Amino acid sequence: MGQLREGRELDVSSESRVLSLDAVDVPVLHVRPDGMPRAGLVLYPDVGGMRPLFDEMARRIATHNIAVCVVEPFAGVAAEHLATIESRLAYVSQLDDQTQLEMLSSAADLLVVEDGVSRVSVLGFCMGGHYAFKAAASDRFDAAVAFYGMIRTPDAWKGPGHTIEPLAVADRMCPTLAIFGSADHFTPPADIEALRAAWAGRADCEIVVVEGGEHGFVHDPDRPAHRAADAAACWDRAISWVLG
Repeated sequence: MGQLREGRELDVSSESRVLSLDAVDVPVLHVRPDGMPRAGLVLYPDVGGMRPLFDEMARRIATHNIAVCVVEPFAGVAAEHLATIESRLAYVSQLDDQTQLEMLSSAADLLVVEDGVSRVSVLGFCMGGHYAFKAAASDRFDAAVAFYGMIRTPDAWKGPGHTIEPLAVADRMCPTLAIFGSADHFTPPADIEALRAAWAGRADCEIVVVEGGEHGFVHDPDRPAHRAADAAACWDRAISWVLG
């Protein structure tokens, strides 16, 4: 996480919580700076879900005077489906878009009620970036950041609960920053160009393509694909986008 620089508000508190929805109880981590935050951020992890990587990420984001709520995407899913990354990927087709959006919206409500923020963004990585695109069109968020989110639903993820295609709702998205790597096979150039065409004429949406970047090059320094300098620049851009 060294490429996500710390801000000036180093006094940060965190608390594990549970959001009780009609369909599921959702584990979240609520992290906030001391004093009044400037903005709120709902953080959607990658397919690995909540773990220490995202605890530290939320802490560092909070030092930029941002209240953060990290959401567990696989809330209520049986443990046998979560044992490996492969089993998690296999389960994605069974996720339900409306439930996921309700989870993200409820996390945003928590930030508004408990932290007094009026601006709330959503940010996600990989699968989380895919859902950040969907959430950006839900009328709940003021801004969104999608790190290498899938622009088209992968065939292996398609299921009855996947009813929202990012390209189909691109014109309804809130101001969105989409960050991709040019060598990421999950977001091929044709998909990126399709999103660029969908956003044609929209000055409030932006696409950043990092030359040579592979999938996951920003958020996890333990990945072979990690690119420190590019990650630092992308994080600075993302924090500015969230703050508005």
